[in-house]
Amino acid sequence: MGWVIDIIGAALFAAGLAQGVSALADGVAIGWLSPLLLLAGGLVRAAGLMLAHVQAIRSAQRIVAARRSTLLPRLLGGRLARPLLAGENATLAIDHLAAIEAHGARFLPIRKAAVLGPLLVAAIVATASWVCAAIMLATLIPFAFGMVLAGTAARAAAERQLAALAELSGLFVDRLRALPLIRQHGAQARISRQVAGAAQEVATRTGAVLRVAFLSGAVLEFFAALSVALVAVYCGFALLGLLPFPAPEALDLRAALFALALAPEFYLPMRRLAAAYHDKQMGEAANKAIAAALPDVDTTPHPASAPFDGLYLRDLRIGIGSGIGPVSLTLKPHDLIALTGPTGSGKTSMLAAIAGQIDPASGELSPVDPTRIAWAAQRPLLLPGSLADNIALARPDADRAEIAQVAARVGLTPMLAARPEGLDLAIDHQGAGLSGGERRRIGLARAILSERPVLLCDEPTADLDAESATDIIALLVALSAERAILVATHDHRLTAAARLEVML
Repeated sequence: MGWVIDIIGAALFAAGLAQGVSALADGVAIGWLSPLLLLAGGLVRAAGLMLAHVQAIRSAQRIVAARRSTLLPRLLGGRLARPLLAGENATLAIDHLAAIEAHGARFLPIRKAAVLGPLLVAAIVATASWVCAAIMLATLIPFAFGMVLAGTAARAAAERQLAALAELSGLFVDRLRALPLIRQHGAQARISRQVAGAAQEVATRTGAVLRVAFLSGAVLEFFAALSVALVAVYCGFALLGLLPFPAPEALDLRAALFALALAPEFYLPMRRLAAAYHDKQMGEAANKAIAAALPDVDTTPHPASAPFDGLYLRDLRIGIGSGIGPVSLTLKPHDLIALTGPTGSGKTSMLAAIAGQIDPASGELSPVDPTRIAWAAQRPLLLPGSLADNIALARPDADRAEIAQVAARVGLTPMLAARPEGLDLAIDHQGAGLSGGERRRIGLARAILSERPVLLCDEPTADLDAESATDIIALLVALSAERAILVATHDHRLTAAARLEVML
């Protein structure tokens, strides 16, 4: 609607201009009509553009909000087509969603205007000169053909560029995390070559995108200039009586100026479309990349009140490295099973597969809604904020008493007593000032507070002294009367307390 109002404003402005100039050419006073039309045209155009942008931004925000609501849960706790590096996750969650938002805010609204706008301009110009309108429409046909060819090349180039950007982001973040190890083994030169190669690939593919953009821009500007030039030549020759053929219509100065003033508006919607065309390609490539990373699986949440009847694994294998598994077990609704094995055997990856974060290579895994699984990780996610906020991350509606109670259950009482801030203790994303055991306790407290029927624990007693580890083992045994617990552990005392030990 906003773009239609913009074209109407342009027509009013062109009418005012034609009225004023023709009055001056006739040697009469301009009067009040011409300035009024010029002012009205400017105000209407401004209102139309503002309305168009407001509508576009709101529509794009709705699109991204819906996309984010399905994407983020899958990245944080859902099943992925393949394991993603942290940088690739960030690219999907931030850069790709930004590309989709730009696609919805810029390209989608302009696309309809680019189809209807030129036709509306031609219809308005036809009221003054049907020949000028026909000239405009005649240049539109080869232009559309040229833009189709350029658009096909642009799509492939944009997809290759997005893939290279995701690869570079993933590589950079992953290598940055491993920087101390890289320095220890003297691998700086090799890693630098890897990053440089990935950066060069991004530069090469960006150059390809720019070449296609310049090509499509050249096609557009050629036909836009051709259209205006042909209209100008026709109007000039018709007014001077120099047409090499009988005049097809009676054209006066006012009508000719009106048609000529509106001639640039004919291709203006398509200029706007060309300016947003890169957003189209990036948005479509982002949607394709997200779809490739997130396989089509049933993510419909189960009702919170639906009973959990256990989960089973039958010869489950994960295709990471040389392969992990097979593992077979049945986790009952009130159960405690220990998953054991040497360091690097894949216990954490097996928990991730059960949580739906990794697709198994083979075997059977009973479907469980990821939103009903709580995860107490080796390195739990910490966000800048208070200790209470971090514990209540999975249940933001939890009250202060519930948070304090679960903090006491996991053994955080000594830490709270030693710090005057208590639950308001400020925490950064690295957990500075916290021991490894305290971080694990926070992750376990968060998992318990979530009240989800399945609890996956990854080395919950690591970094704890013997007394603290004994308390955590007793807590897990008590919790197993309420929910199903699967623990990956090296702790023989925890293994002995479990109902079943499963070796990897």
